[in-house]
Amino acid sequence: MLRKFCVLKLLNRKTLDSFYELRRKAMRERTRYLYQKGQEESPVNVGDQIFMTVINLTMNMLWGGSVKAEEMESVGIKFKGIISETIRLLGVANVSDFFPLLARFDLQGLVKKMHVCAREVDAILDRAIEQMQELRSEDGNDGECKDFLQHLMKLKEQEPDSEVPVTLNHVKAVLVDMVVGGTDTTTSTIEFAMAELIRNPELMKRAQQELDDVVGKDNIVEESHITKLPYVVAIMKETLRLYPTVPLLVPHLPTETSVVGGYTIPKNTKTFINVWSIQRDPQVWDNPTEFRPERFLDNKSCDFTGTDYRFLPFGSGRRICVGVALAERVVLYTLATLLHSFDWNIPEGQVLDLEKKFGIALKLKTPLIALPVPRLYNSNLYL
Repeated sequence: MLRKFCVLKLLNRKTLDSFYELRRKAMRERTRYLYQKGQEESPVNVGDQIFMTVINLTMNMLWGGSVKAEEMESVGIKFKGIISETIRLLGVANVSDFFPLLARFDLQGLVKKMHVCAREVDAILDRAIEQMQELRSEDGNDGECKDFLQHLMKLKEQEPDSEVPVTLNHVKAVLVDMVVGGTDTTTSTIEFAMAELIRNPELMKRAQQELDDVVGKDNIVEESHITKLPYVVAIMKETLRLYPTVPLLVPHLPTETSVVGGYTIPKNTKTFINVWSIQRDPQVWDNPTEFRPERFLDNKSCDFTGTDYRFLPFGSGRRICVGVALAERVVLYTLATLLHSFDWNIPEGQVLDLEKKFGIALKLKTPLIALPVPRLYNSNLYL
């Protein structure tokens, strides 16, 4: 029921469009910061900067209309540590998964550590809900929903007696899923894309030329430009082909014994789909290990819907990632802005290393350090 609500009410085109100004505000704040670093000729950790951009974009949509602006930055910094630790814990091999009788002993302390993360997240969400209720009391009426949190609280109040009543814990669970599922993975995608473009400067120049033709160097990127940027879209697709953010997707459990490709999958068997191998299969892809965005320019069948089984970065079917539309907007808007507003150079003494660190989510093993060099004509466009 909550998944259906998220798709129909929160992640539809109309609602995402209505929160554009919140995304735009967060993007402009990060661009301003990067401009200052560029002026100082100070290199930045690209992954950290992208994470702060994405977490601010996400939090602005989730509760940007409810939480005081001065608290957003500190909340983002807190969330960065919590999310990193949560993702790490999710990827640790748990002895209790193999020997369930040992689960109550929590031999590795994983449950205890996850409880710490859960309590910290709970405190942040309680504060956001408290501020939202104070805001509504001051307004004196419900009014129009200004963020996801207000939509969810409205649902909770409207259907208290439904067959599956929405509780405060349900509201928090949806928000946590969106933050954890939509920040670290999105950050990794953009960081891999930037690393590949810095390593292949001719591809970066091609993307920047497309941006200059569509947006101009006397203007800033808006989401309305994205549909006119096929090469930037191709960069996102090629990045997700080479570096799927969740290489084995989320596990699936068949509700009944099934036969797939001649193999019998017993009921309730935890099954992983290796999209890493599928999307690097030399029988399907020409030069599969090369970063070549142009392979997607004429390939209309490879989209994010999961209908082409060569390309499944978000999964497929009923359990496809619920946040595909949101991820597409955030990745493309952020990537286009970073490429349009700045040139990116590796500072002297730093090495560009694309070695990967495997886990439940794919990441760069060595953080990408680069210098943002402003490239727009008018410095006021960065303010």
